[in-house]
This record gives sequence, structure tokens and C-alpha cells, in this order.
Amino acid sequence: MAFLSEKSLQEMGFKSLGRDVKISDKAAIYNPELIEIGDYSRIDDFCVVSGKVSIGRNVHIAVFCNVAGGELGVTLEDFSGLAYGCHVFSQSDDYSGKTLTNPTIPEKFKKILRAPVTLKRHVIVGTCSVVLPGVTVEEGTSIGAMSMVTKTTEPWSVYFGVPAKKLKSRKKDLLLLEQEYLQGHNQE
Repeated sequence: MAFLSEKSLQEMGFKSLGRDVKISDKAAIYNPELIEIGDYSRIDDFCVVSGKVSIGRNVHIAVFCNVAGGELGVTLEDFSGLAYGCHVFSQSDDYSGKTLTNPTIPEKFKKILRAPVTLKRHVIVGTCSVVLPGVTVEEGTSIGAMSMVTKTTEPWSVYFGVPAKKLKSRKKDLLLLEQEYLQGHNQE
């Protein structure tokens, strides 16, 4: 995988850009002036990141992901991640049939749901999952592959399904590993 140079990243005009950020040269970034990226975060090949997006430190967005922040935004807090092929939307057309849909239609003929999305610290969203507008995936939550998250989750839980439902609690051992990592990383 080839990443953009530091100079190329600086020239893109991000709202803020942390240290040692890696973005694939095959990723598509729209509205960089609305995008914040924290230290040591990475965006892989064939991802699309657009609109208002805030990415914390040590966040990974894997191959083929779409993060559509729209006007109200998507936030991925520290140590969160999206596995291959995930989609996160902060806005969506009304699919009920009461209005027209798609970006070729003027706003007056559509009804668009707009609501911010937040993935809290240590959230991991499994392969090919979808997170819809207005959802907060609470701290430490794990979303199983091919799930659709339509409602805010409970913290430190494992969710799976369409729609995603809580299966069990998730261990917090990784919090000790985070402390060890940060102590070592801050000494560099």
C-alpha cells in the first residue's frame, strides 16, 4: 500500500492533521477543510471520507470503507476502527416512498434525515457493517461483521445482526494495553 507524502497531506488543507497520519494514495478525501485527523491514524485503499469528519488518534479505517459525515458529522474517537467495507452515514434519504430520493433531486422534493454519528473510544465495527444516522456506538463496543447499527449501543458490549442486537458484554483488558502503549509512545 502506498501512502500520501507528508507534503501532500499538508497541501490537502485538512481542518487539523496529527503526527504520522497515513492516507492511501488510492483513498478519496472530499471536503478536507471539514476533516480532523489525530496522531497515528490511517485510512486505507479505496476509502471515501467526506463531509464533517473527526478522527481521533490511532484510528484505522480499512479498505473499501465509506465515512459520509455530511453537515452534522461523524466522529471516530481514539482507538476506534472500521474493518473492511464498512459504511457510516450521518444523513440519509427517506426511503418510505413519501418523497423522492437521490442527489439529483432538489431538496424541496426530498426528506433527508440528518443526525450526527459517534463511535466512542475502543469501538470496532466489523467487516461490511453499516452505521446509520443518529447512532452513538458507546465506548468499547464491538460490532460483528455484516451488522446494521440503527440505535445507540450500550458501552463495552458485543452487538451483531440486522438490526444489531446486544449479544454479551465485552472485556476491558485492552484498557491496560492502552495505558502501556501510551506510556511507551509518549517517551519517543
